[in-house]
Amino acid sequence: MEVRTIKGVGRDKWLKLKEIAAKKGVSMGDLLGSMISDFSNRGDVWDEILNVGRIISNKEAEELESEIKNLRKEKGFRI
Repeated sequence: MEVRTIKGVGRDKWLKLKEIAAKKGVSMGDLLGSMISDFSNRGDVWDEILNVGRIISNKEAEELESEIKNLRKEKGFRI
């Protein structure tokens, strides 16, 4: 068995990894392997969030903006 070090993994993080591996009944190597596999298979969440199609049309957005401005003016808020 070869010993490796991981930069930025302090005592607390290492103990937490060991605890997770023990609870799951797997070795540290298996745990890290499954974590790598899971991380690699994930899609980029922000791409999914930011590249969603439009929810409302430009016309609806302009109407909402106009209505919000009117409401703010009525209630005395800054426009």
